[in-house]
Amino acid sequence: MRTDKINYYLDIAETVLERGTCLRRNYGAIIVKNDQIISTGYVGAPRGRKNCIDMGFCVRQNLNVPRGERYELCRSVHAEMNAIIHAAREDMIGSVLFLVGKDAITGKYVENAAPCSLCKRLIINAGIEKIVVRNTKTAHRDIFVSDWVINDESIEGVLGY
Repeated sequence: MRTDKINYYLDIAETVLERGTCLRRNYGAIIVKNDQIISTGYVGAPRGRKNCIDMGFCVRQNLNVPRGERYELCRSVHAEMNAIIHAAREDMIGSVLFLVGKDAITGKYVENAAPCSLCKRLIINAGIEKIVVRNTKTAHRDIFVSDWVINDESIEGVLGY
C-alpha cells in the first residue's frame, strides 16, 4: 500500500530525528513547499560545541527543569530552528513544517509534541503557514501558525506547551 503524502513527509522527519543528540527528546523537522523539501533540521549543539550525548549529561535534566520551560539552559539548537536557519525566508513563506518527536530513552513518540515558545516566534517570522505534528505512526494533527499570532500566550506568561 502506498503511503499518503503527509505520512511520507512525517516519515522523512522521523528519519531526520535519528541524527539528534539530545538525551531527553529528539525531534526531526522538515520544511516543505509545493511538494518540495526545502530544509531539514534535528536537535543538536551548535557547530563545534559538544553534544549532550557526547558529554553524557543534560543540564536541564540535572536541574529537573520541566518540559517546555527554561530552554535558555538547553545546549541544543532545536530541530525547527535548524530547519529554519538552513532555508531562505522567501522559500518558507506559505510552507508547511513537518515535526516528529521521540523520547530518547523509550523511543516512544512525544505526547502533545509542539514547538517551544522560541521556536514559535521563529516559525511565525519565517512565514511558515502550518505545522503537521506526528502523534502516532499514522495519526497527526495540524497547527496553524496564524492561531499563534491571534492567541499570543506570551502576553500572559504561559509556560510549557
